[in-house]
Amino acid sequence: MTAASTARPSVVVLGGGYGGINAAKALDDVADVTLVDPTEAFVHNVAAWRALVEPDVLDRIFWPYDHLLAHGRFVRDRAVAVDGRRVTLASGDVLEPDYLVLATGSSYPFPAKTEEPDVESARSRFREAHEALLAADRALIVGAGPSGLELAGEIKAFYPDKHVTLADVSEDILTGPYDQPLRDELRRQLDTLGVELRLGSALTDLPSAPPATLAPIRVGTEDGRQLVADIWFRTFGVRPHSEYVDGGSLEERRDDRGYLRVDEHLRIDGETNVFAIGDVSDADRDMAGLANRQAGVVAANVQALIAGERELTSYEKLPSMIAIPLGPMGGAGMLGGDLADAATISELKGQHMGIDSIASLFDAVPAVGATSEGGR
Repeated sequence: MTAASTARPSVVVLGGGYGGINAAKALDDVADVTLVDPTEAFVHNVAAWRALVEPDVLDRIFWPYDHLLAHGRFVRDRAVAVDGRRVTLASGDVLEPDYLVLATGSSYPFPAKTEEPDVESARSRFREAHEALLAADRALIVGAGPSGLELAGEIKAFYPDKHVTLADVSEDILTGPYDQPLRDELRRQLDTLGVELRLGSALTDLPSAPPATLAPIRVGTEDGRQLVADIWFRTFGVRPHSEYVDGGSLEERRDDRGYLRVDEHLRIDGETNVFAIGDVSDADRDMAGLANRQAGVVAANVQALIAGERELTSYEKLPSMIAIPLGPMGGAGMLGGDLADAATISELKGQHMGIDSIASLFDAVPAVGATSEGGR
């Protein structure tokens, strides 16, 4: 750290996902920021399905944390215990900053998310999954939420001759707070693409083969049907990463699903200088765009507290908004309460998957004396 930075208030951001990188970046000029993450690079998960079908994208979804902050530092480590503002890392180091931001995100089945420790192993796993998909004639996707719909669209857009089956226990696709016209439009496009929907009946069991690998798949449904494929993908099962609060003062602030409860200012209930954002908090739905918004609120509130101000910014939920591309040119969404068509979603997300906006964050030239520390 530079000599000037030592006089500034300290902020530790645990987790380098969407919320974490945006909060750390926003506070880099006003505080002594330490970003902690067990991996060496940010993964732009929004483009993960595109990287599966078009591996050239792999070169643009991994961004080393070393070039995020101009003044702060990146520590490659993992939190094993958090008690109030006291953070114990796997390396044994202990951090106790003035302000703590918990942004550790969630786990989700590969390849929508990957938790490989280094970029090379993550790229290798993506390439193996891509080769497996190339060799498969039939793909089974279990879970007809946003992730499953997007994957089905990506496969059919890039490999229209492959048979894709999308299965879900629900009677319709996209359960949640969305208007039926959105579901109807997505189903219309899926039908045009040739995606087979198998809805309304649970699988008797998940396939025994690991997801995203080439293997003969045959599973039954509770209504007696058989689903056959050469590869399958699991697109359900989010789990917040909040296990590090076990046994500490924050444990009772976690709900029965594992999310940390926060107030309107995104502070953990009962805490003054400890915030939680993104998938680990109960502030909103688990979406990258919402994590980014929450990061802005937390950055504003930390700056206000540093300045001694009493008025803090409140986080306000937006109406249900979502953009679901079905390949580069298809898809639909809900924006501002209105149904967004394929052309809108293509321009907003489908053609570029937000890669350039992420790249613009990682433009920092670390200041002389700023450090990046390894260790687990």
